[in-house]
Amino acid sequence: MNLIEATDLRKTYRLSRRTGIDALQGVDVSIAAGEMVAIMGPSGSGKSTLMHLLGLLHAPDTDDGPAPTLRIDGVDATTLSDGERTSIRARSMGFVFQSFNLVPTLTAEENVALAAEYAGTSGSAARVAARASLASVGLAERAGHRPMELSGGEQQRVAIARAIAPRPRLIFADEPTGNLDVKTGHEIIDLLFARRAEMGATLLVITHDPELAERCDRVLTMADGRIASDRRG
Repeated sequence: MNLIEATDLRKTYRLSRRTGIDALQGVDVSIAAGEMVAIMGPSGSGKSTLMHLLGLLHAPDTDDGPAPTLRIDGVDATTLSDGERTSIRARSMGFVFQSFNLVPTLTAEENVALAAEYAGTSGSAARVAARASLASVGLAERAGHRPMELSGGEQQRVAIARAIAPRPRLIFADEPTGNLDVKTGHEIIDLLFARRAEMGATLLVITHDPELAERCDRVLTMADGRIASDRRG
């Protein structure tokens, strides 16, 4: 069963009235529930834009071409309001970014609990879920520390804990090891894959690392805003 089904995804970022960047030029993609998919390609090929559309962070363009389709777990995402898209992201999706994107004034526990609260968990239960999630990534003793008091690897562990706290069906990871050294990066990937396996979640990871890509079920390679190849890992 496909968790994601999309056709004719297009996205142009306007620089002015007459010029723009065609980031996606009619992408068709389907991803099965529980599948691990790596998205590769050079900078500017459309990798992050595709992730942003599939993760409902941006909406596909609907002009100058065939009407796009995007179904997430059977829901037509092209007809959703901003609030409905936000609700689906909070309940069903987790995100891990290269730059960690933690709230600097909050502790690790508070950062993770915030994601659980957005997903609909009450305050006290969200704290319990946050502590359990931090323990699962080996940071139980660092729960009271703020991001600036943590190493880069620890901050990314917090980001993974935040992503998995609501137990999402779909996890997006955009260059999750890009700001880490090689050893720490491998540890983070092992951790991300282990937590994903426990939940049976679908994983989409943007990466330049061929070793990471080979651990996935499929590898999509992008070029010039299109999927240039789609092969099994």
